[in-house]
Amino acid sequence: MTKDWLRDAGFETLAIREGLSTGSEQEHSDPIYATSSFVFDSAEQAAATFSGEREGNTYSRFSNPTVSVFEKRLAAMESGEEGVATSSGMSAILTLCLTILRSGDHVVCSKNVFGSTVSLFNNILTKLDIEVSFVALRDLREWREAVRPNTKLFFCETPSNPLCEVGDIRQIAAIAHNADALLAVDNCFCTPALQRPLELGADVVMHSATKYLDGQGRVLGGALVGTADLMTQVRAFVRVCGPSMSPFNAWVFSKGLETLHLRMQAHSERALALAQWLENNAAVKTVNYCGLVSHPDHLLAASQQSAFGGVVSFEVNGDRKQAWEFINGVRLMSLTANLGDVKTTVCHPASTTHGRLSDEQKRDAGITDALIRIAVGLEDIADIKRDCERGFDSIKPM
Repeated sequence: MTKDWLRDAGFETLAIREGLSTGSEQEHSDPIYATSSFVFDSAEQAAATFSGEREGNTYSRFSNPTVSVFEKRLAAMESGEEGVATSSGMSAILTLCLTILRSGDHVVCSKNVFGSTVSLFNNILTKLDIEVSFVALRDLREWREAVRPNTKLFFCETPSNPLCEVGDIRQIAAIAHNADALLAVDNCFCTPALQRPLELGADVVMHSATKYLDGQGRVLGGALVGTADLMTQVRAFVRVCGPSMSPFNAWVFSKGLETLHLRMQAHSERALALAQWLENNAAVKTVNYCGLVSHPDHLLAASQQSAFGGVVSFEVNGDRKQAWEFINGVRLMSLTANLGDVKTTVCHPASTTHGRLSDEQKRDAGITDALIRIAVGLEDIADIKRDCERGFDSIKPM
């Protein structure tokens, strides 16, 4: 719980101070509690802690002070009551689903989400007799028409990966609540530095902390943020099933949160400059970045985000051959499917992040063979553009 003297603190202050211990002889940096279990003074104290009568830590699969700092800090930044950390972003989604869903329930999910999210919903949840309907993120009519009497969860990613489509969180939340369902929003692309879905009506925010929350591509982690009641249920699942975050990873994420606001502003500035530059390149067919005035969701994005994030995708004129020639021609950018790094990364979604989707699923999600995704890092923008020029120069005439 946020301390009284931090309750009205600004976002940047919460990112640095929330969760820190105070008092004499305390460490000025968050300590790492690298331990699997905790020791008690007496059998009575151990029993009271395990039963919940006394606050405290028992075993790091259940809770850990270093992990708790990260959870409290992220929850405060997202305007949530509580947060629960997990071992990865995908484990966060699975944890949420298995906490609130049971056999016979129904999920409505936007089509244009991370490839592994589609696989989880299609290949794992269906084994548990949980039905999933996919709808167009932007089409509110499809969200309404997908509702069934057994619908329990709406899930969306906005802006989406990798086309940067934007969903109207307020409207989708209203549709979900009218159906007595919860809305969960993957806030990976924006982070709370740029967008806070809970303030717009969402019930749960999900993160792949691996991305921007870390910011340097070092460790894996995920998180969920929501009401205290819901997070108590989520924490019970993590306690029993064990998709827990390690203390070291939590410490890395807490350090990442301290600079998140500055980094996201810098990512956004460079991404907008790159997107505008790409829009004027004759070798580019289309550019997907909601910060562009030409983007169909620009006004909606501006109404629920404070900036537009660091991910830009675009289609080259041609197909997979030309896209791969571009990627093979760059030198500065790292060819990797991760994003959110201070280092600019480039990938071909159709053969990497969304490679396991069927051709039909790729078409539904707008993933073409000509599509390239760049997660713009913090290098000099002139150098990033120069590297793109190397890529374009490597494309052979058709």
